[in-house]
Amino acid sequence: MKVLMVDVDGVLIHGRPADGLPHFTYLERDLGLRPDLLQQAFFQTCWNDIVIGREALEPRLSAVLAKIAPHLSAATLIDLLVRKRFPPGSQSLGRLCALRQSGVALFLATNQEHRRARYLMEGAGLGAHVDGIIYSAALGHCKPSPDFFRLATERAGALPGEIGFIDDMAENIEAARQFGWSAAQWTAGARLHETLSAFGHPR
Repeated sequence: MKVLMVDVDGVLIHGRPADGLPHFTYLERDLGLRPDLLQQAFFQTCWNDIVIGREALEPRLSAVLAKIAPHLSAATLIDLLVRKRFPPGSQSLGRLCALRQSGVALFLATNQEHRRARYLMEGAGLGAHVDGIIYSAALGHCKPSPDFFRLATERAGALPGEIGFIDDMAENIEAARQFGWSAAQWTAGARLHETLSAFGHPR
């Protein structure tokens, strides 16, 4: 394995840092917006175009909030979406850094819009620990599209058989394997060193 691709949400980041609960657990209590309404009016109708880079986040969100929560600014909600989701704990990050120091190139491979991808690398500091981020809005395609894996392979400068991949979604794992990557599914309670052993990497 010359390259390891690692998903972000659901693998490196799990819920809120304080208690692990979903980030929108107290959305209605704190911001006066029902999560199911946000899901229906924004994520189900707008998010796909945003996460593949066809639309910008703030204008689309502002238009939706004007209808369903006029008291709430897009900037406030974007702060929750983008900045309140923190990088992985030291144990996982330490193991990934050790793997990278052994000569394996390390990339984040994730479905993200531009603003959060930039925050992960710069604001959250992950850019200091990985060789790059390969994300959907920059590629114009989401996992599990074959085009995501094709373009990610090109950007990594490796052959498909030289790439390992960790993701929590079964459909992404299957798509990666069909493209020729080695892939291991992350499950709740998994440990990174055990997952890495699926690629023949020593524990």
